[in-house]
Amino acid sequence: MKAQVHGDNIAVTAALQDYVDKKIARLTRYFERDADKQIYVTMAVEGLDHRVEMTVFVNGVIFRAEEKSPDMYASIDLATDKLEEQIHRYKEKLNRRFRARGSRSQPKLEDRAAVTEADDEIRVVRVKRFPIKPMDVEEAVLQMELLGHDFFVFMNAETEEVNVVYRRRSGDYGLIEPQI
Repeated sequence: MKAQVHGDNIAVTAALQDYVDKKIARLTRYFERDADKQIYVTMAVEGLDHRVEMTVFVNGVIFRAEEKSPDMYASIDLATDKLEEQIHRYKEKLNRRFRARGSRSQPKLEDRAAVTEADDEIRVVRVKRFPIKPMDVEEAVLQMELLGHDFFVFMNAETEEVNVVYRRRSGDYGLIEPQI
C-alpha cells in the first residue's frame, strides 16, 4: 500500500516518502488484500511545528489522524499510531458484533453492514428539524456563535449546497462541503 504524500510549505523528500510508506505498511494487516483503499498524507510546517494529517479510505470507511510535533518524523509516528488505534478499535467492534451474533467467520474491516445494524451503544435521543436559509460562510459562523454551538448546518448561497461550519480545537473554523 503506497500513500499519496503532499507537502504544504515543505518539500517531500524521498526519505520522508519512504518513512511514510514504511509506517503505513503496519496498517496493511488490518485490510483485506483486494480491499479498495486509499491513503492521503499531508505534511506541513507551521512555525516550529511539523503537522501531519493522514486519511485512510477503505471501501467507504474513513479513518483520519492529525498530529503536530517539533519533528516531522515524530509527527508521522504519532499520526500512524493514532490511525492504528482507530482501525484496531473499529475491528474489535466488528469482532464483538460477530461474536454476539454467533458468527464463526472472521469479520472483514470493510464489512460495514455489521456496523450499521442497531447497536445498544449508539442511541439517537433527540431529532431537531429547522429551516435552512441560504447564507454565506461568514454569516453561518456568526449564526453559530450567536447560538453558542460548535457547528452549524446551512445552505451555502454561493454553491446552493448544504454545508457545515464548525469550530476547530485551535479556535479557528472549518467548513465541510459535500463531494460527489
